[in-house]
Amino acid sequence: MESTKEDEAGETGPQGGSSRPGGVANPTGAADPAGAAGLPGAAGSPGTGAAAPNRAMNSFSPADEEKFRGVRRMKTTATGLLLLVALVYVFATWAENSGAGAWAGYVAAAAEAGMVGALADWFAVTALFRRPLGLPIPHTAIIPTKKDQLGVSLGEFVGENFLSQDVVRQRLRSVGIGSRLGTWLADPEHADRVTAELATALRGALAVLRDSDVQAVVGEAINRRADAQEIAPGMGKTLERIVADGGHRRVVDLICVRAHDWLVLHDEQVMDAVQGGAPGWTPKFVDKRVGERVYKELLRFVTEMRDMPAHPARGALDRFLGDFAADLQSDTDTRARVENLKREVLGRGEVQDLIASAWSSVRQMIVSAAEDERSELRLRVRASLLSLGARMAGDARLQAKVDGWVEGAAVYVVTTYRDEITSLITDTVAGWDAEHTSRKIEAHIGRDLQFIRINGTVVGSLAGLVIYTVSRALGG
Repeated sequence: MESTKEDEAGETGPQGGSSRPGGVANPTGAADPAGAAGLPGAAGSPGTGAAAPNRAMNSFSPADEEKFRGVRRMKTTATGLLLLVALVYVFATWAENSGAGAWAGYVAAAAEAGMVGALADWFAVTALFRRPLGLPIPHTAIIPTKKDQLGVSLGEFVGENFLSQDVVRQRLRSVGIGSRLGTWLADPEHADRVTAELATALRGALAVLRDSDVQAVVGEAINRRADAQEIAPGMGKTLERIVADGGHRRVVDLICVRAHDWLVLHDEQVMDAVQGGAPGWTPKFVDKRVGERVYKELLRFVTEMRDMPAHPARGALDRFLGDFAADLQSDTDTRARVENLKREVLGRGEVQDLIASAWSSVRQMIVSAAEDERSELRLRVRASLLSLGARMAGDARLQAKVDGWVEGAAVYVVTTYRDEITSLITDTVAGWDAEHTSRKIEAHIGRDLQFIRINGTVVGSLAGLVIYTVSRALGG
């Protein structure tokens, strides 16, 4: 009895100063409560040494301390009940021996069985967390000594019962994600929320990306695409369709109008240019007459091209463009020249700078659209979400597709990464300090375990009373 009392004192820590979880030595030099109670480290069990830092299971939070105080109070209650039945047993035995009557025997039997039940349950509860009385009894201090095995078992249990393909599919199918998601998205408030979150995520992603990196990628992609794709045949087909549809005639009309207007405004410059190109030995009046003649003929030619859709020069231009379109598609030399010109243009620094700066413009445009709640981008996204939600809420086939996609993705994750997920559990448990783990678990479930001791005392007393009564009845 005294040993039991001493062990309980070691658990609750009323002696020797500090009773902090973990069995930290007190400043008075008294025996460590954890060591007195046979905690790991006092009886050679695993988990000795200082707790590793920055681990939740290696330190006690204020909430844990409060729970552990509740455990200590329940330990005191259970131990007090054990002492009470012990005193009752002593008193009843003395009364029976003093000839007090038959009732003393019944009380003594009940108290004796209650002590046995209390001691047995005390041993069972204590053996979970430490070695009772510090004795190296086999299969005690189960949590500290079997911590890693428990972690492996927990990981296997989770993998088999929570991360199996059938369980995941059944659970997701019962949830009906497609229907619920559709109903949720069909609500305008939810659509606004998702749109705002997407805009925030987009701005965050663009803020993380470095412009120089994106510009380099964009420039490389454009250059690679341009080098891999020959542009002459495509240009030839496009030009051929334009000529066939007469689309180029608008350009010719515009050129003729502008040329006519320019000639009318700059007649003197044209004549001076013609006179300046004349030989030095010709008379000046001859040069002037030639310049005037050239200017009039040039003005007449441009005017006729402007006013006559069937002008021979227009027809010649149509034939030239048609032949050029054919050469772009089939003539080897023409196609090679176009490719060389393409490379020269792309190789110029001005063009590369333009390509690189394109990302900055696009980025600024996207950021501005994402920040503006009334921008076309956000309005279109919101409308698309509402439309998608309405379809998903009412279309059973679309719901089935969404459910199938979600199930497939979830099954792929759990089947592909199940070992990694379960190893996270086992590795985490393996990294916990054994002593602190034991104390933390005891803080969370120890109070309920102390009720087992109380129940054992009560049930043991009743069982002892029944057995003694039956024995007396059969003996009588």
